[in-house]
Amino acid sequence: MKSRRDFIKQASLLIAGGVVAPQLISSCGGGKPSKALGLQLYSLRDMVKEEGIQKVLETVAPMGYKYLEPASYSDGKLYGLAPADLKKRCDDLGLKLVSSHLSRNISDDHDADMAWWNRAVDAHNEAGMKYMIMPSAPLRGEGATIDNIKRYGDYFNEIGLITAGASITFGYHNHNFEFDNKIEGTPVYDLLLQSTSPSHVVFQLDVYWIKIGGFEPVDYMKKYSNRIRVLHIKDETAIGAQNTVDYKAVFDEAYAIGIKDWFVEVERYDTTPTEDIQKSADFLNAAPYVK
Repeated sequence: MKSRRDFIKQASLLIAGGVVAPQLISSCGGGKPSKALGLQLYSLRDMVKEEGIQKVLETVAPMGYKYLEPASYSDGKLYGLAPADLKKRCDDLGLKLVSSHLSRNISDDHDADMAWWNRAVDAHNEAGMKYMIMPSAPLRGEGATIDNIKRYGDYFNEIGLITAGASITFGYHNHNFEFDNKIEGTPVYDLLLQSTSPSHVVFQLDVYWIKIGGFEPVDYMKKYSNRIRVLHIKDETAIGAQNTVDYKAVFDEAYAIGIKDWFVEVERYDTTPTEDIQKSADFLNAAPYVK
């Protein structure tokens, strides 16, 4: 029987000679390098509709994605499934539900609004979520007023108090309009930050949309390091296809300020959704600045 020393010696000779059996590398603890990547499942929205969430989960798991952010909450369910069911399906594939996009704007019935959020908190707690993120709010055009920003700031604070009771953090995700729209020279984004409680509301910075809005993501990450705690990593299509964003600077700053949670989102495609999701994973896995 070969000793471990003999085995390692044989492996070294094969590697030096340029002949490496895949199973030998695997046995030595190597194999394809893969980082723990996050994915916003909106990226595969059409596949969800056509083939179902199970097929989507089975597709993304081998790509190296581990942390997921769903975007399909309704009536106490995620993708039409009981939260515990979705969690188990993810667990079985080595995937983890971390964050979720869900939305309810302010209505004329405050009690109904809060009841909706309370039910949503129960569902997301059952799924084991860390974050509940509002993906947008009517804060553009006629909605871009100080009064409306304050109104939504109070609303977010109240939601954040509810989610905190289940050890879930509430947050807000930007598009470009929060930066395009300004009041006396100050972007709506900054005003919303100032109108919300640091104790109960965090911000998920979409690094592509802030760039399209005319600002640098790293500047805001530095300015609001205690408020921006989650990221969307995005490009015009697949990550790295256009390099709209300086991803190295973004990841360097994220690690510097302690951001641990980020999700790839692909909204437009050069090829097919699955191919662009794979390209994004390959780009990030190959990037030396992504841990």
